[in-house]
Amino acid sequence: MSDDRLIVALDVPNVVQGLALADRIGDAASFYKIGLGMLTGGGFALANELKHERGKRVFLDMKLFDIGATIEAAVRGIAQHGLDFLTVHGDPQVVRAAAQGKAGTDLKILGVTVLTSLDRADLDANLIVPGDIHQITLERAARALEAGADGVIASPQEAAMIRALPQAAGKLIVTPGVRPAGAALGDQKRVATPAQAIGDGADHIVVGRPIWQAADPAAAARAVIAELPRR
Repeated sequence: MSDDRLIVALDVPNVVQGLALADRIGDAASFYKIGLGMLTGGGFALANELKHERGKRVFLDMKLFDIGATIEAAVRGIAQHGLDFLTVHGDPQVVRAAAQGKAGTDLKILGVTVLTSLDRADLDANLIVPGDIHQITLERAARALEAGADGVIASPQEAAMIRALPQAAGKLIVTPGVRPAGAALGDQKRVATPAQAIGDGADHIVVGRPIWQAADPAAAARAVIAELPRR
């Protein structure tokens, strides 16, 4: 049993541990996220193994941010790997460059709105404009989608508002910061349960530690899927 609405974050140090974890999860998951933390530990090799040898879907979570020419070149190179999702910062100029870089491929560009580990105090420390964090996330989502993003990354607490945007029609909403009932929050501050996130309009949820830190990761993945609303 698997459900590609669940994306399992392989937040382990290297490709060897990533493959071992994927083996333990087996057919309980069909979609995996590989993040920046594994970039120097064989992340691209793991992405290609999962996608092309094991038939899994792969979300490369790089959160790219740079000048337009560099973003376009980086995304063009990544798009050649035939992966499914790639994150960039949701700034419109970054999204536009990424959309140009992936042109002609099936790679989906997801714009990051506001990280789910941040709250208003963090935004103040980062000199982000005053205002409600949910409204700032909503505005960043709208601008990223207008700039050509295939979807956005946002906390599940903003999923319903983003889904209601006219710009969000036919677009993807992917929500990290999802915690099964009773799971520890860790460093996440804006969270919801799997059922809440999907019910509010998310297409995919990203779950990491509650699965890969579990004694039985396959059972933990199946438990998350069991919480999801029926399609």
